[in-house]
Amino acid sequence: MITSLLYRATRALLSVPAVLRRQLTSPIRYEPADRFWPAALSSLIPRRRWSSLFPVTPGTLLAWHRRLIARKWDYSG
Repeated sequence: MITSLLYRATRALLSVPAVLRRQLTSPIRYEPADRFWPAALSSLIPRRRWSSLFPVTPGTLLAWHRRLIARKWDYSG
């Protein structure tokens, strides 16, 4: 039951940017902190549903995810 509730809450939160995007006239610039949650949540949601849930294209989402993983596993520091 808790999982279902969390899923519904996450889905509702992810639909808010889609509504807000329709109201903006200029392109949106996402900061790295803004990119984190969609990139992290993308592994939990089937790829065929991405276009209806995320405010960016699937290609952009995959690029963000690659950068997130590359930063996590960077051993240069």
